[in-house]
Amino acid sequence: MQLIVDGKSHEVDVEEDMPLLWVLRDELGIKGVKYGCGVAACGACTVHIDGVAVRSCQTPVADVDGPVTTIEGLGQPEAMHAVQEAWVEHQVAQCGYCQSGQIMQAASLLSEIKMPSDAEIDEAMSGNLCRCGTYPRIRAAVKTAAAKMQEA
Repeated sequence: MQLIVDGKSHEVDVEEDMPLLWVLRDELGIKGVKYGCGVAACGACTVHIDGVAVRSCQTPVADVDGPVTTIEGLGQPEAMHAVQEAWVEHQVAQCGYCQSGQIMQAASLLSEIKMPSDAEIDEAMSGNLCRCGTYPRIRAAVKTAAAKMQEA
């Protein structure tokens, strides 16, 4: 099976019902995508498929129809994505475990809604859990990222 992940083509020989999460982590060694709950309730495993945020723990690899972007492919240290820059600026991460999923969800939101309201941010991010409770910082970072993206 052919997958494009973070701009690179990969040939994987796995069962079609294997969750994308495990293909990414175990077969391709991409560790930024995290296992949280396994039932798509926490958002730690969020990646983009063809630009849309999905929960990779519940997405069978056979259902992947488009390029996959993980946190590793979203931005690089020399050119971070606006959401990543805002996360650093607002010191969002505490334990950091949920952050890759949070960032991927926020980037997907901003690709759809350029300047989201607090309610739109809260709704879009509601499926991504943060046990450290950094929700006010997450909202502030999303707003900062939206403004940075408008300036660019």
